[in-house]
Amino acid sequence: MTNGANNVSSAGSRPEQAYLTKDNDLTKTEVTRSVVENMVDGLNDHKINGMVSFFAESFRWMGNAGCGAKQGLREFQDNWQRPFQAAFSDKICIDEARLAEGEWMAAFGRQEATHSGEFMGIAPTGKRVEIRYMDFWKVVDGKIVDNWVMVDFPAVLQQLGVDPFKGEGWEKYDRGEAIAPGPNHQK
Repeated sequence: MTNGANNVSSAGSRPEQAYLTKDNDLTKTEVTRSVVENMVDGLNDHKINGMVSFFAESFRWMGNAGCGAKQGLREFQDNWQRPFQAAFSDKICIDEARLAEGEWMAAFGRQEATHSGEFMGIAPTGKRVEIRYMDFWKVVDGKIVDNWVMVDFPAVLQQLGVDPFKGEGWEKYDRGEAIAPGPNHQK
């Protein structure tokens, strides 16, 4: 797996760390905070078409498996926002923590919503669900240009009665149903 930095695997050496933020302009913190906070308000107002106020037309949205990656505002609107709102109504986004530094901002939190449309092949259940997430945004010239996202779709599936891990999730160790193995390659 590559990340754009030099990958080093020899013992004692390390790959370059934090290469995306090494030239972070710390004077931009308040602008970044304002853009993201206003964008979250727009999401809570369900403004799909109004997102052009916050995102660059060519921005990148990089999600985890199940979410996909979107290149550009239009793809984000058509392939994330619209299907998400079709699957979940009465949605509210609650950032539980936010950190801003320069051109970067991060948050984690939850969305609370009603499963009112098809989601991952599951017919609407009417259940109220919690959708946990983490976001990392980069803001340039007052617009979000990059957004790295982790959305806990496995937990949403579990709330809807589907176990994506088929009983093999590591929570079985937490519950004492199995003993966690150790690595065979320990030194």
